[in-house]
Amino acid sequence: MPTAPKSIQDACLSWLKTCERNELERATLKAYRSHVTIHIKPRLGDVALAELSRSRVRDFMHDMLDAGVSRAQVKKVMVSLRSILSEAMEREWVEHNVATDVKLKRQSRTAGDGKVIPTKDEIRLIIDKAPVSHRVMFITAIFTGMRISELRGLSWDGVDFERRVIRVYQRADEFQQIGAPKSRAGRREIPMAPMVHDALLAWRDEVVENDLNLVFPNSKGKVQSYSNINNRVYRPMMRELGLVDEAGRPRFGFHSLRHAAASLFIEQGWNPKKIQTIIGHASITMTMDTYGHLFESADNDVALFEKMERDLMAA
Repeated sequence: MPTAPKSIQDACLSWLKTCERNELERATLKAYRSHVTIHIKPRLGDVALAELSRSRVRDFMHDMLDAGVSRAQVKKVMVSLRSILSEAMEREWVEHNVATDVKLKRQSRTAGDGKVIPTKDEIRLIIDKAPVSHRVMFITAIFTGMRISELRGLSWDGVDFERRVIRVYQRADEFQQIGAPKSRAGRREIPMAPMVHDALLAWRDEVVENDLNLVFPNSKGKVQSYSNINNRVYRPMMRELGLVDEAGRPRFGFHSLRHAAASLFIEQGWNPKKIQTIIGHASITMTMDTYGHLFESADNDVALFEKMERDLMAA
């Protein structure tokens, strides 16, 4: 008796089981299940794998955008869909991953792919006026580009005052559990700017002692939750400093401090590979996809071509 053709839903279930078998982090599994339940199954679940085409995948991507799903979320869902189809290929349910060639085009430089990068004046305002309880954390974020999960999980064992570097080797997930970085690239050393070095040195004498030796624990010496930092400290600070839009919402989220750090690195003329290492991106492609527009400069491009012509004609 012939078996029924496998569908996208079958591939989703198989993929999620594989993720569970590989013991991925709870937060990662939660995100993957959300991608499948909210976006992929309702739109593609009943489609037979053999009938899925690049055109159908592109329509799926555009349907999400038209429904108001953010570009950042669409990118994440597309990554999951590609992984689901890779799982189907390994099981020989389909011969080709048609989602591989379907990419969300980067927006124009002015659009900035939805990222809001704080201005220098806004950065200085946060440094000067941040609440005492979290000022050192915010300073560290601005000058290192560390993720909030890495800051929440930062241990004093990773702060080397003599060498003036921060060693990132662990992070805190959304369940306040300490674990390893998500990728090998997440393990890195970040040089400390003088302000970071001095602020952390002074903070060491003030921080609550805790069994985990955390640099930024909560008042009980435990891992801080992101929601508490965001809702009780960061967002109120933004409103108090007037860094809000017309509707009174914060102009940018905590993750924008990471974007601010990257923009400062780029302004200093650091090459993309160096920035990739410091930021902790898994690939140079990720760095260029995220910040490539900041490296672009029409004036610099013209100057480079002028120099090329001078060097050639002078030979």
